[in-house]
Amino acid sequence: MGDPAGVATFRTPAEAYDRHIGRYGRGLARALIDAAGVRPGHRALDVGCGPGALTSELVALLGAERVAAVDPSVPFADACRRRRPGVHVEVASAEALPFEDAVFDHALAQLVVNFMTDPVAGVREMRRVTRPEGTVSAAVWDYAGEMTLLRRFWDAAVALDRSAADRDEGRCMPFCTPGELGGLWSTAGLADVGISSVVVSADYDGFDDLWQPLELGVAPSGAYATSLSSERRAALKEELRHRLDVGNEPFQLTARAWIATGRVRR
Repeated sequence: MGDPAGVATFRTPAEAYDRHIGRYGRGLARALIDAAGVRPGHRALDVGCGPGALTSELVALLGAERVAAVDPSVPFADACRRRRPGVHVEVASAEALPFEDAVFDHALAQLVVNFMTDPVAGVREMRRVTRPEGTVSAAVWDYAGEMTLLRRFWDAAVALDRSAADRDEGRCMPFCTPGELGGLWSTAGLADVGISSVVVSADYDGFDDLWQPLELGVAPSGAYATSLSSERRAALKEELRHRLDVGNEPFQLTARAWIATGRVRR
């Protein structure tokens, strides 16, 4: 992969991702698995597995021997392999999956489509490795709307720095609306394309629990935060705290994602 939308920012330690977007991962994974129709006895591939949130839920349902996973980030692939022994994990991009044709019942991608160098090629590869009548599915954040953490973060950033609009994931990320995402699935040659939504949540011990992972530079949001001077970063921290209207007490945030599903034609 190249670095179309900050892919290099996912070469940080897996624990940083766990504390940032990873908090939402398991709930989102369960919704994606349900939408895809994954059932015991099936074989599934997790494309862009990250540290393994979706992989873990697939293993719980199918068993490690029926799950494979790929990610272009070596730290993330290593973390997934370490956390889920028995899963076939490889370092690879969606656009060049290291598997034969039609070997999986399902290919799934959680929060990955936006970061593919060539999304059409990536989804076509997912289709290639999936058997006829199998499903290809993905989840993408509603960056422009109800992914609360990222929406408030970029609103705060743009309020203080108008040039941050060019990095706002709600403005620059492709395929983060139902129409765009459904169009990608159709263009990639999938049938019976459907788009649904799901709302998941994450718990925080307090605002510092939310903010600290951003200081580690993970994801486009973290990369932007760490690019700022200490003074400007402190201002962003306070603006985000104000917009979220939270303090040092525990709180919960919700996040909406779009889920695309499609069937591989015979």
